[in-house]
Amino acid sequence: MMIIPESERSKLSLVGEKIFAHPDMVRANEHVLREYVAPVREVLIFVPCAKVKPYHTSPSHQNYDKVIFSVLEPEEVHIVAFGTCGVTPRELDTEYPFAHYDFVLGDCDVMSVKKKFIELESARLHRYLEKTRSNYRHRVAYCTGDFRKAMQQACEMTDLSVTILPRQETLERCRVRGRRFEYGSLSNAQYLADLKDALRSLVVDPREDVQLGTLVKALYDYDWYLL
Repeated sequence: MMIIPESERSKLSLVGEKIFAHPDMVRANEHVLREYVAPVREVLIFVPCAKVKPYHTSPSHQNYDKVIFSVLEPEEVHIVAFGTCGVTPRELDTEYPFAHYDFVLGDCDVMSVKKKFIELESARLHRYLEKTRSNYRHRVAYCTGDFRKAMQQACEMTDLSVTILPRQETLERCRVRGRRFEYGSLSNAQYLADLKDALRSLVVDPREDVQLGTLVKALYDYDWYLL
């Protein structure tokens, strides 16, 4: 069943910063936050949305998946993308409008847009966390930048525990001041090692390790968010 039938879709463009208030994006997120029934799993993992859609086909998400599923069985984990898309469970990332919009927050230098994003996204994340309070035993968020700020604000609104990765000390160790994206790519091997270690600490019998050197790497510090 489609979230929004074709006959009911807005004719407004899904390109650019106005997607935050686009009626179809708002409606799709309300569907997730009100009607969608989340699975019961051991671990919830939030990961950033991606330029490439559906998100799960992007190089960045394939990297995350290699690490996640080297530790956890598919039936133990629920992956949820978040960011400019709002909140998008993995099983809905092929749906309209989640697979059809075009806006990259990393390309935007307008502070008012970033502030609005953090305000809106933190509220949506908080609602999802509360809605799924009984669905997961553990919650992990793998994110940097404005996505991390939104997640941190959401966590301040709830008593639920969310492990936010990469660890701050790892971020600072990898930081290159003066670079457009000072903390670089979430495909950084040190960041992925943080994710792997955190997941391994949650399970009694983790699966075989993935070799981090086999993962796809971002070519430049400024192109990682496009993946």
